[in-house]
Amino acid sequence: MVNYISNEPIKLLKMAEWEEVRRLNGILTQEKSIYLQIKEMIENDILRDILLEEERAPSTNELAKLYAINPATAGKGINLLVEEGILYKKRGIGMFVAAGAKQRIMAERKAHFYSDYVRSLMAEAKSLGITKQELIAMILQSEEGGLTDE
Repeated sequence: MVNYISNEPIKLLKMAEWEEVRRLNGILTQEKSIYLQIKEMIENDILRDILLEEERAPSTNELAKLYAINPATAGKGINLLVEEGILYKKRGIGMFVAAGAKQRIMAERKAHFYSDYVRSLMAEAKSLGITKQELIAMILQSEEGGLTDE
């Protein structure tokens, strides 16, 4: 099979590969800077245990090839993770996930969740005259939360 515009061969993907490409392309088409999206994708992979502590992370060249982006852009996202202590470099081998990276990412995201969502939720509830007890009751009766009791 060939591309009707460029007349180049089209690689046929397995269904799982196609779904992954669609998912990744969707992420990279958002308005956020690509290097920030690369950073978030690696963080998400760490949170979902796709990348484990002390495991090698994708290189800037691998990311550049996978997403068809400039290696410097991928490197910028990787360097942010190095600065935050999420990744570290083993000279001549590559980047690796640091011990405690998952906990650091979760702590940072929980703090952002509080400042981005909980504060505004409380402010809106207050403006509507909803008490904390009423708000808690609303949350508890919500079936869509999917939260655990931990």
